[in-house]
Amino acid sequence: MPRAAGPAASRAAPPPPTAEAWAFASSYTPRNGKAYRHSWAQQVRSQMGTAVEGPDQGSVRFRVEITPDGTLARLDTVWSTSPVAERLARDAMAAMPRWPAPPGGRTLIFERTIEFSPHAHDDPPRYEHDCEPQAPRFVNRHVWDGQSPQVPAPLAPPEPPDPVALADCLRQLPQNSVDAEVARDRRAMERWGWTSSPLGR
Repeated sequence: MPRAAGPAASRAAPPPPTAEAWAFASSYTPRNGKAYRHSWAQQVRSQMGTAVEGPDQGSVRFRVEITPDGTLARLDTVWSTSPVAERLARDAMAAMPRWPAPPGGRTLIFERTIEFSPHAHDDPPRYEHDCEPQAPRFVNRHVWDGQSPQVPAPLAPPEPPDPVALADCLRQLPQNSVDAEVARDRRAMERWGWTSSPLGR
């Protein structure tokens, strides 16, 4: 017999960032204001309300520019899968005309995806690797012009980190929260299919 349809899944909006979280985000400079970008997205999502499974759920990615005094200077939609999610996110940003000052006293430009779905997780970031050099941009070493000797281009050696900048970065690293560690474990279980049942149920 067919199973009766249950109630639609839903997820309440997360709480907004605390004053302590915003204070940390406004002072954390590594990775293009990584903590600020997370708090910004959490603030927006907290004002969008409950996400209910159905045609209105979806995601929207914005390109954001915030001036040193916390003014939203520019907001462009990169892509969107839900006009409702985009409208709610824009309304949330309009309700907060001035944001806390971005870190470093500089204009902060970034892209961020807002997930408006009962199945999305608002995972806090982890910070322990933020002072490590970022991976270089991929370059195809085997491109050949058809004339020169067919030899792979040599890889440029990585530049050593600036000791002063590295020391400043290490001073800013916080201890990861319990929620961030739990989120990492959950993502690993989802990626590798770890379950408590051998049948995956």
